[in-house]
Amino acid sequence: MTEKNKTQEQEPEAVDTNATNAEDIQDDKKKMKNKKKNTATKKKQSKEQILEGQVSELEENLAELNDKYLRLFSEFDNYRKRTNKERLDLLDTASLEVIKDLLPVMDDFERAFKANEAKSEEDQNNLEGFKLIYNKLKGTLTRKGLEPMKSIGESFDTDFHEALTNIPAPSEELKGKVVDEIEKGYMLKGKVIRFAKVVVGQ
Repeated sequence: MTEKNKTQEQEPEAVDTNATNAEDIQDDKKKMKNKKKNTATKKKQSKEQILEGQVSELEENLAELNDKYLRLFSEFDNYRKRTNKERLDLLDTASLEVIKDLLPVMDDFERAFKANEAKSEEDQNNLEGFKLIYNKLKGTLTRKGLEPMKSIGESFDTDFHEALTNIPAPSEELKGKVVDEIEKGYMLKGKVIRFAKVVVGQ
């Protein structure tokens, strides 16, 4: 075999080897590309997961803060209503004590008028001045919410009346009813501040 023939036989082997190497390089390149692509996808997925986790955490924090705000607002609103009610109750209580202290004065006026009903005309004229003072006082207390109870002829009720004594009823209709009033009862804004002291028919 000549050297020329040997060279010709070796050349196809070299070409095959080069071709195989080229294919291997391309495969390696493809693998590297796929690897990079997979890595990028994984990084993208991990970033998305991190962002989703952060969003979820922020939503939980927002819900918690919103809940705290609503509770705080509700507590403040209740506190405001309670303090307003306490202030009104305090004002009512303060006026209640003053009005209760003025009730005996009203009683004295009424007793004085009854005692002087049969007096002379001159005395009656003098009483007119006292009646004007009494009516002014009564009007002021009425504007504050004071109202006298109507007791005589009404059925005896322990929520409004205090029985001092029982007497035989003058008629059948007055049995179990108030036949006389010893001391007038009063209510302030719908609440009893003094029970009427009464005589009940049996």
